[in-house]
Order: sequence, then structure tokens, then C-alpha cells
Amino acid sequence: MKKILFVLTSHDQLGDTGNKTGFWLEEFAAPYYFLKDKGVAITLASPKGGQPPIDPKSELPDFQTPTTQRFQDDPETQAILAKTIPLASLSHQEYDAVFYPGGYGPLWDLANNEDSITLIESFYNSDKPVASVCHGPAIFQQTKDADGKPLVEGKKVTAYSNSEEEAVDFTEIVPFSVEDMLKENGGIYSKGPDWNPYALEDGLVITGQNPASSELVAELLLKKLGA
Repeated sequence: MKKILFVLTSHDQLGDTGNKTGFWLEEFAAPYYFLKDKGVAITLASPKGGQPPIDPKSELPDFQTPTTQRFQDDPETQAILAKTIPLASLSHQEYDAVFYPGGYGPLWDLANNEDSITLIESFYNSDKPVASVCHGPAIFQQTKDADGKPLVEGKKVTAYSNSEEEAVDFTEIVPFSVEDMLKENGGIYSKGPDWNPYALEDGLVITGQNPASSELVAELLLKKLGA
């Protein structure tokens, strides 16, 4: 049985707007259930442990999908989510891959969290895939390969695009543009049409553009693991 670690944000403040944020529910639920239904064992973690914040916007009716509805009707998974393991207590050795759902929270904590950075580099340097979706690729802001180069340098990557950020009028709220950061770190960034599924695999790095790409990232990850 394959084992995949999911890492969720612990950050719940949307900059200085006074609004709440967290992880985007679809970006957790879609890959979680896709992989679970394929027999993958999933462990949930976050920087602080315990209940990670769900972005309240992602629970609004407009953003519901069959997988988010499944989550809302699934007290067992809700209970597991409420008890995420603190990131500092985990090792890459117990897992075959790591997956980072997005949402705005990761821009503030996972992008520069030392435990997360160390974990990602350990997975990568142990020939294990690192997958992320939407704002999740913010995790590559400071990660390096064994030679000290940015982990995404020379790799085909995608993430939530500047055009999508502008469309929701968040460009001035976020601490940085994930698209721009990936390019600055030498990533070969590309994207599909806004809000449409688009995901890329380049070696051990798997990235998806937006919430609609979440399950596609999980599919690529499962295929990469040969499961």
C-alpha cells in the first residue's frame, strides 16, 4: 500500500484584510478521495497540528463539488482532519510522496516554514514525488535541490496564474505572486485557460494550476508512484 502525506496550512488570516482564509476545500477533498478510493493510505499534517483552517469561501454553495459534498457528509474524514499531525514530528522516510493542497494560507506559512522546507527537500532528495496545486506551489519559494539550486529551476511547473489572481481582485492582498516566484526561481511556468484543469509533471515535481486541477494532480501522482 502506498502512503502519501498531505500537508495543510495552519494560517487563517487573509493578510491585513480582517478576513479569514486557510486551505481551499476542493483542493483537499478531490485528491484525498481520489487517492483514498485507490487504496492509498493518507496521513494529514500541518505546521501547528490539530484542525487546519478551511477557507470559508471554499465552503460557499458556488464552490461545491461532489467531493466537497462528500467531505461535508463524512464525519470520519472530518475527525481525521481535526487531528492533523504537527509537521515537525514527521519524517519523509515513512511516506512515498507528499502533497500540498492550496488555498491562500500556504502563502503566509508553508512558503517559509523551516519544517516544511526540510521535509520537501528530504522527499525530493530521496527520489520521492512532491505534488502541489493552485497556491500550493508557494512551497517552492525557498526549497533547494542537493546542489543548492532552486528546486524548480529548469522544471516545467504551473500554479494559480496572475490572470486568475487579478480576476478575483487579490493581486494586492497576497504577499507574492506564485507565478512570478516560480519564474524567478528558474521554473518553466505555463498555464491553461483560467479556471480549467491543467497539471504538469516534471521529474519528481507535480503541479496543478487551480482548484479544478486538484484531481488531475492526484492522478499524475498516483501514476508516478506506479500504483
